Amino acid sequence: MESTVARSAARARIALATYAPSEESPKDRDLPVLVAALEEAGAEAAVARWDDPEVDWAGFDLVVIRSTWDYSWRVAEFVAWAERCGRATRLVNPAGVVRWNADKRYVGDLARAGVPVVPTRYLAPGDPVDLPEDREFVVKPTAGAGARYAARYAPEERETAVRQLARMHAEGLTAMVQPYVKNIDAGGERALQFFGGRLLHASRKGAVLEPGTAYDEVKVAHPRLEPWEPTPAELSVAEHALAAVPDAGEVLYARVDLVDGEDGEPCVMELELIEPNLFLWLHPESVPAVAQAIITAAH
Repeated sequence: MESTVARSAARARIALATYAPSEESPKDRDLPVLVAALEEAGAEAAVARWDDPEVDWAGFDLVVIRSTWDYSWRVAEFVAWAERCGRATRLVNPAGVVRWNADKRYVGDLARAGVPVVPTRYLAPGDPVDLPEDREFVVKPTAGAGARYAARYAPEERETAVRQLARMHAEGLTAMVQPYVKNIDAGGERALQFFGGRLLHASRKGAVLEPGTAYDEVKVAHPRLEPWEPTPAELSVAEHALAAVPDAGEVLYARVDLVDGEDGEPCVMELELIEPNLFLWLHPESVPAVAQAIITAAH
């Protein structure tokens, strides 16, 4: 007997937007698994590069941004694509959410909404250089992914950090300056993944920024990744952050990255609403729920 999911998905045409990885860049291990799950449920699933001019996005009932992992190098182009795609068909997450989340100055928006976040200052091109003098700190761009152009500095490495800022500002990038949260060395970073408005699963990874690693060096984005059972406090902070997102009701998927602040309580490091890695290979039990949420969104 045909399942309820299969019946509801009978005519759903779904595109999973990705990018063209190079030999050095990562491939989305979850894409073939997700395509198989959607097709098994009766949907038509296709994988397409977001920047492929030959793709007719209007021919799909739903476009799901999945692994567009080069977007941070081409933010304006990517946001423009999202807006065009959103006019042609239903896009998740929608273009307005993409535009807001593509600029990490959203951390300031979360802080103003009362969400505990890692303290953050912003240095735009032309701003005077203002770096901590008494503690380790992190410099990274407001438009970045996978720790691109991110580095950790001790106070005595200020001159190197200034050179990084000069390079970033020359490229038109605004920098974020944050204290290095030392608790991450022991407790790691926890990623709480939501799909369809519900907690899907959680993972924990080790610190990405090792001392002495150059800002323009390629980093391992998810070192020592393992499943994690979130605490009530972590879940509360994550839900608070998601509630503060503009047009939160239109968000299909989200990943909230948390660390323990100086007070030992969880706070938001980043909120990933564009192309978060789902880590389905680590959490295969989540595949049916993801497929069901996507199919539901297509109708």
